[in-house]
Amino acid sequence: MPQDADYDVLPLYVESELRRSGAPAADSSLGHTMAQPNGGDQGDTLSGSSLVTGRYAMRAQDGQILSLGSYFNAFPASYWQRWTDLTSVRLRLTVVGSGSVIVQRSTSKGHVMRVESRQVDSTEPEELDFELPLKTFIDGGWYWFDLAADGGDLALVAGAWLTDTEKTTSGTLSIGITTFNRSDFCVDQLVALAGQEQVLAILDEILIIDQGTQKVVDDPRFADVAGRLKGQLRVINQPNLGGSGGFSRAMDETATKGESTYCLLLDDDVVCEPEGILRAVTFADLTRTSTIVGGQMLSLYDRCVLHAYGEAVAQYRWFWGPAPGTFHGMDFGQRSLRATPWLHRRIDVDYNGWWMCLIPTDVIRKIGLSVPMFIKWDDAEYGLRAREAGHPTVTLPGVAVWHVPWHEKDDTLDWQAYFHRRNRVSSALLHSPYERGGRLILESFQTQVKHLLAMQYSAAEMGLMAIEDLLEGPQRMHRDVADRVPELRALRKEYADSQLADDLEKFPPARRKKPPKRGQSPMAPTGKVGLVRSVALGSVRQLLPVRASARRNPELAVPHLYLNWWRLAQVDSALVSGADGASAAWYQREPELFRSLLARSVTLHAQLWREWPQLCEQYRQALPTMSSPEAWRQTIEEHGS
Repeated sequence: MPQDADYDVLPLYVESELRRSGAPAADSSLGHTMAQPNGGDQGDTLSGSSLVTGRYAMRAQDGQILSLGSYFNAFPASYWQRWTDLTSVRLRLTVVGSGSVIVQRSTSKGHVMRVESRQVDSTEPEELDFELPLKTFIDGGWYWFDLAADGGDLALVAGAWLTDTEKTTSGTLSIGITTFNRSDFCVDQLVALAGQEQVLAILDEILIIDQGTQKVVDDPRFADVAGRLKGQLRVINQPNLGGSGGFSRAMDETATKGESTYCLLLDDDVVCEPEGILRAVTFADLTRTSTIVGGQMLSLYDRCVLHAYGEAVAQYRWFWGPAPGTFHGMDFGQRSLRATPWLHRRIDVDYNGWWMCLIPTDVIRKIGLSVPMFIKWDDAEYGLRAREAGHPTVTLPGVAVWHVPWHEKDDTLDWQAYFHRRNRVSSALLHSPYERGGRLILESFQTQVKHLLAMQYSAAEMGLMAIEDLLEGPQRMHRDVADRVPELRALRKEYADSQLADDLEKFPPARRKKPPKRGQSPMAPTGKVGLVRSVALGSVRQLLPVRASARRNPELAVPHLYLNWWRLAQVDSALVSGADGASAAWYQREPELFRSLLARSVTLHAQLWREWPQLCEQYRQALPTMSSPEAWRQTIEEHGS
């Protein structure tokens, strides 16, 4: 059940009313977020104060049916059948009261079947065991149970999913948290972990890799929580080497010390469900081969929303996105697990985000640490590299953290645009099975054109810097991991589209010399002909002088929701708000800059196309060295400990 009084997340733990959906969901296209498919409604709102009686206990009132076919309490049978040698699982419940306990299962198609029912009529707690086979879940399916109170209340005193195994001791873990000026979030995590006795029992060490200037140790709560952790906490200060540098340090320290079976990577700004840590370790202990076990991402802002279910790389495009058959934004507050068909399929992934990712230390010793990417694509590249070495990644339902969702930020337009482009291409050089990366070079060029037509000149410049650096070869990556960010920040200050203000009143009001034709708003291009026409018209505009009025006032005010290249391509200037709602910038068309950046874009993408085979060979040969502990230790030493 939820910790403390977190009853706003109760639908993740228990469902109050059983409803089904007859509408199957269509698969998503890899790399795209699709609208939510049909699913059954969640039941009536539950009163946590009357339902929850303990962390592992609950009560159904007379006449009430409660289902544990929920995200955190159903058993993802298909994953255990696929990745472990288990042939059965035992559901052990301690109950008291009057009513029925009904065990249910589902198929990969989302069909629900009753497995077994037991009557309960007792005034003292009694133990029920259900032996459940794991033989028919190849493609998907869950087990769960329902409580139906009849003739009085029915209380669940305790419950557990158990199995018989020759492995009698649990693996242990070190937790690696990389942080940069988020001491409050980081200490919040430490406080939460310090209160979890079961987690502490298998914990060797928590490693805080502090890369910021606002140090975690300076938080007023740090001394107290460090004392509570009794030697299980170590803080390491190092220069800002991004997520790849911080997590590589945590992996290296864990593997070198040699005490832990696993290294659990956690973002510094997540909120954990501690039970997920125990589940990840148990699952990893029982997999057939050393396996990376990842957690899913729930939204920190809308906490019943499952933001990311599984991640994959569309190989021909070489672009990340939701795994086939999954959808971003599954709201368990509105739709139930049992009645949403796509949730019942087993989902195979290419990698797991490092917001929560359990990596066996023997895998670290075998394939090395992260490539020095700073941020973006480091987790994807690592998962792909591990799979090539025979170690799959499993994103396990019921293991999750709450994290800020991606739609609340747009880091493809700030200094991180450089890393999006460089690391997407470099990871393709390392792992793409297609000649010249499939569509990647074409899509990179298309991105350049869109940025230019949208007056996003800083993002276009950083995209070209990324390609120039890639063409120099892999030897740049360790050198750039510490130095590139301040250079990128300085570069952005030269461009109008990166000069932000926190108040729209700091800009002149939007005003156009002529109103839109027939009062119509710009329309998105449809089909290839419409797309080519929009690009052509936007390009022709670059041959015309900028209207003087567009220098005095933005011609259009564009909320971030409507930030489209084809919309901005039709004006000479625009006031554009940021994804976080905290800032805006005045985009202004610069024809000479457009032509200069476009010419460089053509030249560099042509060069990338010609040199792709040689670059592939260079990067793949350099991979073992780039990701080695020795290379990372040297980089850390060169930039200060």
